Amino acid sequence: MKLGITIDENNGLNSQVSAHFGQCKYFLIADIENGEIKTSKVVGNSAQHGGGGCIAVDEMLSHKITHVIAGGMGMGAQQKFANAGVPIFGYSGKVEDAIKAFLADNLTGINACTEHNKSITDC
Repeated sequence: MKLGITIDENNGLNSQVSAHFGQCKYFLIADIENGEIKTSKVVGNSAQHGGGGCIAVDEMLSHKITHVIAGGMGMGAQQKFANAGVPIFGYSGKVEDAIKAFLADNLTGINACTEHNKSITDC
């Protein structure tokens, strides 16, 4: 499986999960096999809120991710991930801890960011 995690700093697994999907500066992409992190890399988010999180969804999906962890996400981006069959999870804290919580099945879904009032069809 391949996790895509939103981050604002390029500190790898020591980065903090970004509070807002569409405004994150980077994605950490982690390949998980047999419950362990096999590889991880940080990639820039070239779609950083140019047109909202919905554009960033395509950017993240281009990395063939199977699951997403973010601190917050608007409904449009959530719907776009749902349409792609990619589950999303919420977390606040360090990336490495987020992955451990994910692997332990201790993460839940994510609420829409309160500043997003757009319809899910606006993407």
